[in-house]
Amino acid sequence: QVQLVESGGGLVQAGGSLRLSCAASGRTVSSSAMGWFRQAPGKEREFVAAISRSGGATYYADSVKGRFTISRDNAKITAYLQMNNLKPEDTAVYYCAARRPTTGGLGLESNQYDYWGQGTQVTVSS
Repeated sequence: QVQLVESGGGLVQAGGSLRLSCAASGRTVSSSAMGWFRQAPGKEREFVAAISRSGGATYYADSVKGRFTISRDNAKITAYLQMNNLKPEDTAVYYCAARRPTTGGLGLESNQYDYWGQGTQVTVSS
């Protein structure tokens, strides 16, 4: 059974930084593509960033490109989202997700992911 647990959210002023972590249980996750999504109040869940199984390939939503960096440490079975130059519009609940190990490629849609964390709140004040 795969479990994902996010941490690192909080309240930060605009222009500040946060680093989210996603700790996974289940060694198979080290062979899974992973992603970060977010959901703001009253809005649909949206894609933020994705990373391949090896970490060699990444993809970002245009809204975060150049400000956010996704990475992973397969030895620790942990994914990260470094968020710099945060803006009030980045305020949302951030979710970590993983695909099945047998699924190739990066996932850019939430329905392409099989495992989800419970989410961590990020609030950016202006």
